[in-house]
Amino acid sequence: MIEQEVNKNIKDRIIRVKLVNGSSINGRVNINRAPGFDRASDLVVGDREPFLILIDATVYEEGIDNPVKYKTMFVNKKHIIWATPDESQK
Repeated sequence: MIEQEVNKNIKDRIIRVKLVNGSSINGRVNINRAPGFDRASDLVVGDREPFLILIDATVYEEGIDNPVKYKTMFVNKKHIIWATPDESQK
């Protein structure tokens, strides 16, 4: 069995994302995911990876009263209209 080292250097930020289909998502992103990324916006607009990875994501869809929760969610960056940090965090 090969043991893999787990990166415990996680620096997360809570963000809100709006998608082209009208859905919005709240979740956490790890801004330490790649070297040179020190802001949530670097992850959203950066072209190193085509997907934004959200942790503990909650999806709010138009016309549906109950939001859906996901432990991990991959969002294609081409489908993002806007993203903003949650104002309640420091």
